[in-house]
Amino acid sequence: MWKHIKVERILHALTSALNGPAALAFVPAISLAAFWMGGERALVIVALGLPVLFMGAAALEERADNIRQQNRPPGGMMAIDTFATELEGIFQSSASSGAESACIIVALDEFSDFLDLHGNAAANHLADQFGHRILSAIRTQDIATRLGQDKIAIGLRPSHQLDLEACIQMSGRIQAMVEDPFTLNGTGVYVSCSIGFSLLSNVSNERYEDWIDAASAALNEAQRNGPSTIRAYSNETRRRSRIRANLRKEFEAALDNGEIRPWFQPQISTDTGRVTGFEALARWEHPQKGVLGPQVFLPFAEQSELMGKLGQAMRHHAFEAMREWDRAGVIVPRIGVNFSSEELRDPALIDHLKWELDQNNLTPDRLAVEILETVFSRQPDDVITRNVLSMSELGCCIDLDDFGTGHASIASIKRFDVSRIKIDRSFVAKADRDASQQQLVSAILTMAERLNVETLAEGVETKGEHALMAQLGCDHVQGFGIGKPMPFEKTLDWMAAHQNKVNGIPEIGRKTGP
Repeated sequence: MWKHIKVERILHALTSALNGPAALAFVPAISLAAFWMGGERALVIVALGLPVLFMGAAALEERADNIRQQNRPPGGMMAIDTFATELEGIFQSSASSGAESACIIVALDEFSDFLDLHGNAAANHLADQFGHRILSAIRTQDIATRLGQDKIAIGLRPSHQLDLEACIQMSGRIQAMVEDPFTLNGTGVYVSCSIGFSLLSNVSNERYEDWIDAASAALNEAQRNGPSTIRAYSNETRRRSRIRANLRKEFEAALDNGEIRPWFQPQISTDTGRVTGFEALARWEHPQKGVLGPQVFLPFAEQSELMGKLGQAMRHHAFEAMREWDRAGVIVPRIGVNFSSEELRDPALIDHLKWELDQNNLTPDRLAVEILETVFSRQPDDVITRNVLSMSELGCCIDLDDFGTGHASIASIKRFDVSRIKIDRSFVAKADRDASQQQLVSAILTMAERLNVETLAEGVETKGEHALMAQLGCDHVQGFGIGKPMPFEKTLDWMAAHQNKVNGIPEIGRKTGP
């Protein structure tokens, strides 16, 4: 294999030299020199010889293409180590010749969701189609390798015609080909992809690995702005990437030194107005940047596989808060803690949870296990199913979070013994002024009543929304209109002030009817 790679590099260097603009520029000079040194005979020989030489260059290029095809495995993609060696060769030859080249990374959007919804066989079929379409979109002299089922890296051979606009156009063509519907079980399925690329001229360092890292940084930026987005690496990308890298390192240290803590948002009963619980929401109390929300650090936790460690830290602080509220003599029946898919896949989760509850002298019924609806709608694996059912059997309350956004079935509500559904903010917003919103909320509440499941409306921000939720029969409400997330130190004062307010307010009557 290495012999073939060396031969291909030599052939590519020769063909680049003979077919490039520099060689063509010397043709008139060569002809004049031949005539001056050898007269008409030499000019005729040169005139006949140059076409033969260029035909030989074309044959060499064809030979190089054949070698490239032989080096590719049956799927058409290079092995990743061969790709790395080839890309290093492109890096070096481009730097010496002055020609431009680019590294492109293409990733399917929401591939994990597709896998969860359609299964492994469909995902494998999609991955195969993805690879075939990428190979058909690039030139035979370019190189490609898989970085995963849903991600492919491409190296473009050096060219003097390659520039930013050409890369954007090529990325658009790749995107159009990948996003063409493909057939699955006789039905057309649509997917999208995000693309990040880096021109070699934008990479200042002398290591080809930095070139790949630059393309990866561009892809990350595309995915954050996606789906179906294209981004080129630039100085601004480099700056933002450096900031994110520093934040990622700081986040890992913050988990260890206790800077990641829960802030608590109150939940109240629509019948009595009394506090029925708090939800623990992760906040990063950064010493320089202030309080940072989860949208800043959750991507770091997911990429670094730190969601389990984050969950443990959140439970530790949440259970500690419950203990302190008990000591202060205030009644907080339940604390809601979010559990990620990564945590739910931990076979030892139940043992850890039992130990944590025992250590804090808490009964399981005081823990509300908050699980996103998408976890249930994605055909959860056996470990997730077993852990959720075990927590329910232990006595924990199972909260189905963001209900209405993830298409969880009624069967899954019963299967996982869900205790309470949390109606997503998108349904609650302006429901007091929008009849269609009211109908949606009313339908959800009717379903929950038939299933004997409690309900909590999230994102209640106005008195009108609060009153409507109470009148329609929602059991609990939570949102900025009730109380914003707050550090533990402020919760006791908030509860005292809220209780004083509740004591002077009459109950809101519910709608009656058949």
